[in-house]
Amino acid sequence: MTAARRVVRAGEVHSLFQPIVEIDSGRVVAYEALARGPEGALRLPDALFAAAREAGCLAELDAVCRAAAFRGAVQQGLFAPLTVFVNVEPEVLDDASLAELARSVADVPGDLRVVMEITERALAARPAELLRTVDRVREFGWGVALDDVGAESLSLAFMPLLRPDVVKLDLRLVQERPGPAIAEIMNAVNAYAESSGALVLAEGIEDAAHLRMARALGATLGQGWLFGRPGTGAAAGQTVGRLALRPPQPVEVGDEEISPFQCLPADVPLRTAPKALLIELSKQLERQAMRLGDTCVVAAAFQEARHVTPATTLRYRDLVSRVGFVAALGEDLPVEPLPGVRGAHLRPDDPVRGEWDVVVLSPHFSAALLARDLNDEGRDLERTFEFALTYDRDTVVRAARSLMGRVAPRRLSPAGTSGRPAGIPDHRASERARRVLAGTAGGGPGEALLQRALAATTNGVTIVDMRLPDQPLVYVNPAFERLSGVPAEEVLGRNCRFLQGPDTDIAAVARMRAALDAGRECREVLLNHRADGSTWWNECHLAPVVDEAGAVVQYIGVQQDVTERVEAQRALVQEQDRTRSALARVEQLTYADPLTGLMNRRRMAERVQTALWDARVGGRALALLFLDLDGFKGLNDRYGHATGDEVLAEIAGRLRSSLRRTDLLARLGGDEFVVVLHGLDPVTAHAEAGQVATALRAAVSMPLTVRGGEVSVGLSIGLAVHPDAGDDFDGLLHHAEVQMYQSKQRVP
Repeated sequence: MTAARRVVRAGEVHSLFQPIVEIDSGRVVAYEALARGPEGALRLPDALFAAAREAGCLAELDAVCRAAAFRGAVQQGLFAPLTVFVNVEPEVLDDASLAELARSVADVPGDLRVVMEITERALAARPAELLRTVDRVREFGWGVALDDVGAESLSLAFMPLLRPDVVKLDLRLVQERPGPAIAEIMNAVNAYAESSGALVLAEGIEDAAHLRMARALGATLGQGWLFGRPGTGAAAGQTVGRLALRPPQPVEVGDEEISPFQCLPADVPLRTAPKALLIELSKQLERQAMRLGDTCVVAAAFQEARHVTPATTLRYRDLVSRVGFVAALGEDLPVEPLPGVRGAHLRPDDPVRGEWDVVVLSPHFSAALLARDLNDEGRDLERTFEFALTYDRDTVVRAARSLMGRVAPRRLSPAGTSGRPAGIPDHRASERARRVLAGTAGGGPGEALLQRALAATTNGVTIVDMRLPDQPLVYVNPAFERLSGVPAEEVLGRNCRFLQGPDTDIAAVARMRAALDAGRECREVLLNHRADGSTWWNECHLAPVVDEAGAVVQYIGVQQDVTERVEAQRALVQEQDRTRSALARVEQLTYADPLTGLMNRRRMAERVQTALWDARVGGRALALLFLDLDGFKGLNDRYGHATGDEVLAEIAGRLRSSLRRTDLLARLGGDEFVVVLHGLDPVTAHAEAGQVATALRAAVSMPLTVRGGEVSVGLSIGLAVHPDAGDDFDGLLHHAEVQMYQSKQRVP
């Protein structure tokens, strides 16, 4: 019998309790139960759980630790108002574990408040089991805490699915120097806490600096040596308070009892479209997900495995390399349809079997395409669906839970550890590489010469085997190792998409994919990422290698670092943009009124001359209205020039909104404006101009708010119509100005 099994059988596990403090008040509101084994090599939990995992008794140890936590809490009197945080091991989240969890509840006194902690390690491994566990825990009336948030980006994406009552920040967030990653975590956690009412708890607070950082991150609860080390019971001399958890969360209908389409609210309008449109909408959501990066969850339902076409496969290979979690469901789909993609078989009677669903969920974005097959006949792309495209976060979360509740657990190796995930090197490829080079099997002088030549070149050279799953790299030269920052033994067997990042041009990648599908040569410049996080611009030339039958068997890639060239080109473009902006500004200052943004007199004269030419050729009329504000001078003298400028800007806006888009409006200076109406019928030109003048007077005469009070100005207008009143801008302007002053004199 192994040492771990002896510990489990003898129940040689006890709990220590570390205080959790309300930061603002300093009151102890909870204790976390920390498992400890017997004295010796298995005392600390990491060693104890590793030994149990190797011995195959992880579930039994988890149950023993949980029982020890409850027993210790009761013995130490950690009852309400205190709360006890108890951990559940993510690798044992299955139905048997739930039954054991339910049995343990009977032994928990009613006045023992419990929060169950679930670590982020469970998120990707067993999402369906995790969601069921969370729902069952809520049925007990317990709270849920998500532990180690920020240790992996995926925990941020899963927060809205789990709806934790407490978000426990990984200790590195308060102990390490702030950077972009911490800012991303802070934004996501604070957004979730603000929208849900969840509490934020910072772990690892050991000194005053850590405490300040915890407050800055938005934490209201703290845990760490600054507040107390783990002990056998309650800390002496501490003031006790009640953990202010949000009201109990309702338990949703079982995830497998509803479909994503059934999650749509009754008042959501439904549309009808052929499958061809749904595919394009799906692609758009996939592109959005790739921009969101590794804090994004994507779940999709394809009805049947046959709908996962080669084109879909290529898209999802790119998708899984860019986002945190990807799931694909359909009848006859395996547990892992593609490397890194989580799958699930849909029963023929499952309502999701008749749907086309794509759900994208991240901390700051949510969208879902939810469609139901109308089961009509015809070509596949012409089949019609009833669908809705929704961005309502609650609906998207419910739809995501519906799909995730069906995802199968990640396949485990006999030793209980995960098999090789997508992107992990297959070192057998290094042996294969020697056979690929020069097409030789046994080596020789030709291969040795080729090896030396490839090693000497300053350009990166790679060979991809198109006959193997996921098209892995089977050869890289030393220059490629230097460019990528990754040694050959760590890249052989991987698809070269590991070079890409969230800012890599998706369109360029798609063009390369299309070329590879067609067996064509291609050349693209795209942004690649090194292992240390730095970036470089790669001019990548891909050329196919065919066998005797003409089939493409490999692709040779030549990579050249063109970062300096691209940056120089970008600097040139930026300089050209600045020059264009400067010229536009010069033109604006030359032709526009700086206060109102309207045309000035010079620009208006040019536009009117053109309009007059068009009027002569087309036999049309043109009307010019000269506008002068009444009462503006007194307002300007009373309130000052700054207020006067604000009034002029407001009047300019009112005038513009009262005119057609094609009408011309300019400010001559002071409180004088000019309006030109062109393309008028000569017979009705005077009448039309009169109607516009009436509308302008009404718009200007509406009260203005100035320093909390209302004031009004009037408008005097003079009219000149071409060709009766003049044949050029100056003549028309003079005639209209005379008419305007005459109208002013007529006003009492």
